[in-house]
Amino acid sequence: MQIVENQIRDDDPPESRETLERLKSDGISEEDARIYIAQAVSVEVFDVMKNKKEFNRTRFIRNLKSLPAEPKI
Repeated sequence: MQIVENQIRDDDPPESRETLERLKSDGISEEDARIYIAQAVSVEVFDVMKNKKEFNRTRFIRNLKSLPAEPKI
C-alpha cells in the first residue's frame, strides 16, 4: 500500500491518480480504489521479485485502465 500512496502523492505515474479518481467517480470508495490499484502494483512487484524481470510499465498501465477488473499477468 505504501507504493500506491507514493504513486498517488508523487503523481508518478499519473495513471495511478487518474485511476483513483476514475474509480471514485464510478462509486467505489477511496479505500477500495486504493486496494484495486494495489492489485495492479502487486502483479508488477511479483514479476520483478520472482521472475527477475524489469517493471513492465505498459502492462501496469493496461491493468490500471481495466480496473476494477482483476489485473492480468
